[in-house]
Amino acid sequence: MKMWKRNLIVCWFGMFVSSIGMSQIAPVLPLYIRHLGINNSALIAQLSGLAFGITYIISAVFSPIWGHVADKIGRKPMLLRSSLGMAIVIGCMGFAPNAYVLVGLRLLEGVITGFGTACTTLIATQTEKEHAGEALSTLSTASIAGSLLGPIIGGYISEYFGIKNVFFITGGLLFVAFITVSLFVKEAFTPSDKKSLSMKGVWESVPEKTLTITILITFFILTVALYSVEPIITVYISQLSKNSSHIALLAGIAFSASGLANIIAAPRLGKLSDRIGVHKVMLIALIVAGIDFIPQAFVTNPWQLMGLRFILGLTSAGLIPSVNILIKKITPSEITGRVFGINMSAGYLGVFGGAVLGGQVAAWFGIRYVFFITGALLLINAILVYFKVYKRMNTSIG
Repeated sequence: MKMWKRNLIVCWFGMFVSSIGMSQIAPVLPLYIRHLGINNSALIAQLSGLAFGITYIISAVFSPIWGHVADKIGRKPMLLRSSLGMAIVIGCMGFAPNAYVLVGLRLLEGVITGFGTACTTLIATQTEKEHAGEALSTLSTASIAGSLLGPIIGGYISEYFGIKNVFFITGGLLFVAFITVSLFVKEAFTPSDKKSLSMKGVWESVPEKTLTITILITFFILTVALYSVEPIITVYISQLSKNSSHIALLAGIAFSASGLANIIAAPRLGKLSDRIGVHKVMLIALIVAGIDFIPQAFVTNPWQLMGLRFILGLTSAGLIPSVNILIKKITPSEITGRVFGINMSAGYLGVFGGAVLGGQVAAWFGIRYVFFITGALLLINAILVYFKVYKRMNTSIG
């Protein structure tokens, strides 16, 4: 088996496991905070939001730093560092004596994360150009699949084995990822003379600055769009549903619909981007995604919403991998880790910003306006991509 294919399989497993770990913890945080002795509902909500959001904010700060280290010493050491570090920290959350220690451990988790960035960088730099789209698109399905299964697994473990075991089992899975990486990932890494560049020096080494900025903006807006509806889906389902006894189930299906579509479509769209050009796939996916959000504001039952979210999943399968493929294509290999780290920072900020945007817009204007604003953001971004990415790359190819 070729080295890049073996690395892809191992990294896919590692990202899948880490994504399960991240997503299965979030739904049980309020329950665990109550378990740790906080009984005030308002304080539970505040601490849950803080514990959830702080990981992403801190990750946004440290992603470029770990990207710099990866360019300096290699990507495999970063995989080992992050998987073992998260295994220890998340396992320790099961021993937290109070909610404030839990928040501190979530902060530390944000400091040591970087598994996804290191995986993406490793696959991007070790894969042949003609297979880059397929490899990066396949890799992107790992986090989606993990996010789909994580809440279900977390809820099952919490109910049948106890809340603390969610953290212990997650830590154990991440330790398995650490062992797998150490045994099976092979990296042909040669340090470059640009390894000591400052952030300013890295930026000066980026050959396509306008294109890079456009890609970062696109990834930020995409994550804002995907996470803007996260806080309001369950409430929206309850408004649409006439059978209140199945709201949780219907909301779960609505969440899963887009993820399932993403898993199905991502490898196929990755191969398509290798054939016709990633800029074409990105532009079409952005336009369809922007349009798809608008009718979600007018649905009359949950099943219509699920169908539209399935279409959204198909489009996102052409967007997230496209961002990674473009970064690989336009970034020198010696600074790829740092640029991917900056891109992940944009994504983490988008997750946080999207959750805040969705909640605030729904509170002030109503749930339907969340879909209008999100669709408008994506369509505006599509215009930016048309002029700054599509036309430029068409001209270059011509």
